[in-house]
Amino acid sequence: MLFADNEWWRAGAMGYMIDGGPFMWPILLLAVIGAGVIIERFRALRLIAIDAEALRRQVLDLLHQDKVEEAVELCSRSHGPVPAILAVGIHRYKLLRKLNYDPTKIEEQVVKAMEDYSSHITAALEKNLPILSTVATVAPMLGSLGTVVGMVLMFEGIASMGKEMDIIKVAAAGIKVKLIVTVWGLMVGIPAYMFFNYFTSVVSAHILEAEETATELVEALILQLAPGTGDNAAPNAPPALAKGGT
Repeated sequence: MLFADNEWWRAGAMGYMIDGGPFMWPILLLAVIGAGVIIERFRALRLIAIDAEALRRQVLDLLHQDKVEEAVELCSRSHGPVPAILAVGIHRYKLLRKLNYDPTKIEEQVVKAMEDYSSHITAALEKNLPILSTVATVAPMLGSLGTVVGMVLMFEGIASMGKEMDIIKVAAAGIKVKLIVTVWGLMVGIPAYMFFNYFTSVVSAHILEAEETATELVEALILQLAPGTGDNAAPNAPPALAKGGT
């Protein structure tokens, strides 16, 4: 290999890369890919970190005041799964109410709209996580494969050595070098696995929060559309909501 005999080139990490053999380079590539995914997911999940509870309260208060447009605008100014699921549900509610749908149909359509959109939210939150999972799985496997292949070749070389050579010393030195591949594979795979589990837990928390938000929104709309909230039951109720969209 070019520069293989240069002492400076073989110093430090690059020396290990050369001694470890060709399997070291795919592991290095996986390390770069894994680091890129980790940085991207940290930035993406940080951007959607908002006070979801406060947002829910504000949106529901606006709905109780029949300020549907203001509720949609508030959701559009925020980022994350909670405002997204709220925006979808409220937008469907606003559309069906304008079309004078039956309250039961409005409830069904709002629930269906949020359920359909939840798959898009989940996909967005889990973006690139399969890549990180692949890195966590493949890197140690490549390390083990590289070590096994290297030791097979090493023992083939030992079998053809002359009797005057110290086979034990040669074998020990060769095994040490070949185990480097396994070490590097584990050094890449273990952090990738830890970050994958961390991001998965964060995504699960966001999904659970979005589901709770959807449930609260449906309950609020049911109360607004219930017959008991009509003009006779609530003299000060907003006209549109008091009629219940009928």
